[in-house]
Amino acid sequence: MTNNIDMQKPLEAVKTLMTLQAATINQSVELQKKAGEDLASFFKTEVEKAKELKTPEDVVKFNVAANTALFEMLKTQGEAFTALATSSSKNAMEEIQKLAK
Repeated sequence: MTNNIDMQKPLEAVKTLMTLQAATINQSVELQKKAGEDLASFFKTEVEKAKELKTPEDVVKFNVAANTALFEMLKTQGEAFTALATSSSKNAMEEIQKLAK
């Protein structure tokens, strides 16, 4: 009993999915790098602003503004990661569907 197994399609599927994974990981690393750089820049800027504070009222206003800006930046970064995950998932599913045909 001899069965010829066609391994080409499964190997192509693995190759395609691994390429997609590598691209997603690279994009994720770049997003993480940018997020880290943005945070470092944010805190450097805020430290400079904090040096100018004179009154307790200035401190409170500064704190509220800084926290608002920080959380907005974190929200934006989270949205970028969510977009990457959504896009990567969609691309992977499209490739899987192509390979299943």
